[in-house]
Amino acid sequence: MAKTTAKKTSNPTRSLYDASPIPERKVNLATTVIIAAVTMAIGIVVGINANNISKGVNRALGQKTATSVDFSSLDELYSELSANFDGDIDKTKIVEEAKRGLVNGAGDKYTYYMTKSESDEFQKELDGDVGAGIGVEIGERDGVVKVLRTTPDNPARKAGVLAGDIIYKADDEDISSLDVENVAKKLRGKEGTKVKLTVVRDGEEKSFELTRETINNVSVYSDYKDDAAIITITRFDNDTGRLAREKAQEALSRKVSKVIIDLRGNGGGYVSAAQEVASLWVENGKLIVEQKSKKMGYNEKIYAEGGAPILNGVKTIVLTNGSTASASEIVAGALKDYGLAKLVGEKTYGKGSVQALNSLKAGEMLRVTVAKWYTPNGQNIDGEGIKPDKEVERTFEQINKEIDPQLEAALKE
Repeated sequence: MAKTTAKKTSNPTRSLYDASPIPERKVNLATTVIIAAVTMAIGIVVGINANNISKGVNRALGQKTATSVDFSSLDELYSELSANFDGDIDKTKIVEEAKRGLVNGAGDKYTYYMTKSESDEFQKELDGDVGAGIGVEIGERDGVVKVLRTTPDNPARKAGVLAGDIIYKADDEDISSLDVENVAKKLRGKEGTKVKLTVVRDGEEKSFELTRETINNVSVYSDYKDDAAIITITRFDNDTGRLAREKAQEALSRKVSKVIIDLRGNGGGYVSAAQEVASLWVENGKLIVEQKSKKMGYNEKIYAEGGAPILNGVKTIVLTNGSTASASEIVAGALKDYGLAKLVGEKTYGKGSVQALNSLKAGEMLRVTVAKWYTPNGQNIDGEGIKPDKEVERTFEQINKEIDPQLEAALKE
């Protein structure tokens, strides 16, 4: 059961209304529902090389993997802190935060340090193990964290949470100044536990008491309408290529006249999974994406390979929006460049960089930007996104009413 209350608030917090605009960083929450997890949220999500390419490239070039830095000032700072601080100091926490600050100093929002627990959670989300949550997808829009979508048959939708709601509080704690990943952490929890979610809608504060449930989130599923197959890809994980090929074969067996690939809300995942999916259309041996690193003098071209391009020649429409990011953009970009699909919807997010996951001691991890990627025509879409061939907007109101003009436009193509 979910209880809801509402009260009027003119401006619950400055950060809700006065924050500077910041780019959307999509998260599919477990808790919320998955991550794409950026979902990979959790956006998670990302163009991630499954292998650790940065160390391998450095070794191949005979380069050292680190340069000397004078950290004596940190020793001085800690000495002063420990000598003067009126309280207990958690040395483990001090070291973790020092590592986090060091990496954040690189000034790249896709490069960051993860503790062991954060690393374990990230890997689960990337693999679709999203655990228990309330069934919402969130992202940063207009400088605040908003609900982008609620999922069917999950607590948030049943309680009346709507797309467009501003996330304000969790269990009466103001979380409006947190980023997407940390909001997600506040909403996650064990199955069966409760969370009081407070949102702001049209200037009014509304509260919902929700019971977390296990969220089932496969990376690929399909539906059929008229003579079209609608294949939705929520993220690019280890199973995505196989599942997408199975759904494509099923669609062909039903003799559909067109295939609609829904990449809306897909925040990315493994580059290798994007390669497998794009290979359903792109002929073996043709370029899908090129990765370049100026710093390491590294250049890698990734080609279509594996199974036959069974959808080559089949009319294809790709649905995109502002949360279509990274590995999703690799697929959309390749199909657009080769004229193998028509893009319908809204401009994609614009994440044209690649990250490697570097394992550290004690299970910690460094996620680090190692390269930029380019479409077959040589375009890097970082910060720009991919403009669809046919622009169709879908408002929050339409999402809440389950009206989908983008899908309807694709069905008419």
